[in-house]
Parts: sequence; C-alpha cells; structure tokens
Amino acid sequence: MPSDFDVEAVRRDFPVLSRRVGSGPLVYLDSGNTSQKPECVIEAVERHYREHNANVARAMHALGAEATAGYEGARAKIAEFVGAKAPEEIVFTKNASEALNLAADTLGTRLGPGDEVVVSVMEHHSNLVPWQMVCERTGARLRWFDITGEGRLDLAAAERDGLINERTRVVSLAWVSNVLGTVNPIARIAEQARAVGAVMIADGSQGVPHLPTNVSELGVDLLAFTGHKMLGPTGIGVLWGRRALLDELPPFLGGGEMIGVVTMEGSTWAEVPHKFEAGTPPIAQAVGLGAAVDYLTGLGMERIAAHEREITQYALDRLGRIPVVHVMGPTRAVDRGGAISFTVDGVHPHDLMQLLDSRGIAVRGGHHCAEPLHRRLGVQSSARASGYLYTTESEIDALCESIVWAHDFFTGKLKGR
Repeated sequence: MPSDFDVEAVRRDFPVLSRRVGSGPLVYLDSGNTSQKPECVIEAVERHYREHNANVARAMHALGAEATAGYEGARAKIAEFVGAKAPEEIVFTKNASEALNLAADTLGTRLGPGDEVVVSVMEHHSNLVPWQMVCERTGARLRWFDITGEGRLDLAAAERDGLINERTRVVSLAWVSNVLGTVNPIARIAEQARAVGAVMIADGSQGVPHLPTNVSELGVDLLAFTGHKMLGPTGIGVLWGRRALLDELPPFLGGGEMIGVVTMEGSTWAEVPHKFEAGTPPIAQAVGLGAAVDYLTGLGMERIAAHEREITQYALDRLGRIPVVHVMGPTRAVDRGGAISFTVDGVHPHDLMQLLDSRGIAVRGGHHCAEPLHRRLGVQSSARASGYLYTTESEIDALCESIVWAHDFFTGKLKGR
C-alpha cells in the first residue's frame, strides 16, 4: 500500500465496515455498485434534516437561506473537485442515468436522418439505451467501438472503418468500464470528436470516484457521474457541462424553478444550471455529496488512486493463480480501474454470489447492466468484485479462498457433496 495511506484508519470512518454478516466480518467488494458512506456524510445529511431543513431558493426565511447555502455550497465543492470553471457548470440530477438521459434528450433536438451517434460495446445500459431511444426517434444512426481481446477499445478498427467522421454528431463513452475496468483514452477520442464538430460526452460513474478528475484535461463537453458511488448518498447525480453548450441546450424537464417568466401563452427559462433542475431538488443529498467530496479531497485523490492500483493488482495476481477463474478485461492494473469481473468454471455467477454471501463476502453477479458486452464476450453473466479506498489485501485473500471453496462445493469435491 502507499506508505502514507492508512487504510485501517480510513476503515474506522465507515460504520458499516465494523459489522458482521453471519459468523464472519463483512467483506464488502461491491463498491462498483454502490460505495459505503463515512460517518461525516451520514452526519451531514442528518444535521441538515435536524437543523436546516427547508426548500431552496423559494423559502425567504432563515431555514430557507441555510438550506440554499448548503445546496449551492455543495455545487461549488463539486465544481472545484472536477476542475469546472464555475459552479454554474454543475447540474444536479437524481443519478448518472438521469444525467445521461438529459444529455441524450436535449442533444437529440439537433439530430436527424444521416447523423451518427458513436458509443462503445462496453457501455453501461445508461449510456446506451438513451441513445438508442434518441436514434429511433430522430432517424439518426447508432454506431459503436468494438473491443480488442484484452478488453480495450479497438481504436485501430475504428480508425480503419471511419467510425468518427463528418456525420458524427455525438460521441458518448464510459471513462472507465464497470465490467472490464478498462480506462478509456477519453482525451484522445475527444480530439477526434472535436475535429469533426461532434459533442463529446463521458460517463464518469466509475472514473470520478476513483481518479483525479479535471474536465479540461479530459477534453469532454459533458461529464456525467453519480453520488452514491463516491461515498455520497443515493438519489443524486451530476452533469458537468461546458457553459456555452449548456446555454444552447433546451430544458429537459418542465416545472417550478426552471423558469424565467410564465404566461398562459408561453414561458422563458432560468439561467443554467437551474434551467435543468425542475422542481424540488435533492437538497439533503447534495449536502451529503458535498461532505463526501470534502472527505475525498482530504485524503487526496492521487493517494486514493495509488491505493486502488495496488489493491487491484494484488487482486488480479491472486485471482490469476486460481486455474478455474477467468478474469474479463486487462490483467494488469495499468490504465485499469478496480472493477474485476470474472467467471468460475462450473459455477453460475448467481450461485457464487449467494455462496460467498453466506461467508459475509459481498460481490455482484449478473451482466452488470452491460448485456451487449457480455454477449460480445460470449458469456451470459459474470461475477464482479470491486474495491475502493477502504479495501484491504486480507479481504482479497478471503475472496479468493472462498472462491476455491465455492468451486469445490459446486463441483462435488467437498466431503458430503
């Protein structure tokens, strides 16, 4: 582990990590699904409800002012966290799926027959289905990057086939794959998109929580991510957008607070970001996400990323020594995130997940909202272990020992089977 990163001290900040499941300690290896929450985030949400609960903007009293300050203060923290030029570039949504739907729906007003949208075969459904819907509605064509045998974007094939070309209007890609762990070369592809006048979008759900993030360095026009994967509450997501683009896009939802003037004949819109935040927003959730950003910033994203690289490589090495385990995606922690999907000979991922749970080990089994990718890889589903800043080598050891035990159990090698 990095010499200045005390993972045991970090773990003491997370109440749930001290509990037991069954007869053993909880081994939480499902952070790619949702992360656990430190005490400071839990306290921030509780304190908001206990002391400052009111609606934002419209309530002209002390509590309303306090709630607005907490909400807008969180926006400012998140803007700084991702390197935005101003807080107004941060739009709050209820999750990354809504942020990506906002992007697809509003950019869809620019699309028509003959236009093309480019995604990849490794996308989470949240960055695939909205674009399928928009293309069906507008007559635009959906195209996608394939992958190499190592599980990386096949850039050579894309260049050979002219995937990004003068008809491309939108390129929308995962920064980090939630199945393969692959870190995609977003900045490089953004240059190609910019050269043909296309809008570049990144799904940062598996990137922003784990890697130092600067939207200028990524080179994207829009970046979507979610709070619950980065120590924050559920029910809040973020869309960062280049201000000029946000100004051009139409509203996504109509209602209170997103308006300028309303008459029976028509309406005008508020300035960004409020143009995209109709109705009562996720106020307490934003406050909690602000506290999560404070916590991550305090630890340092470079240090967190270094810890995760080491724990990921340790896990890849340990899993690689089990002959019946087959890891999907890169097997070295280079340009790779911490989500490790794998199959086990003779054991269905759902059965493996349940048997590991009987030992207190939480992993995920299924297609991880990436069904086309699994089909491309020729597997119906997989198991996935995903660590975070609080994951230890001993937890990886427990996982690997229990995988061997589960395999022996299901294949009849254990006594009495």
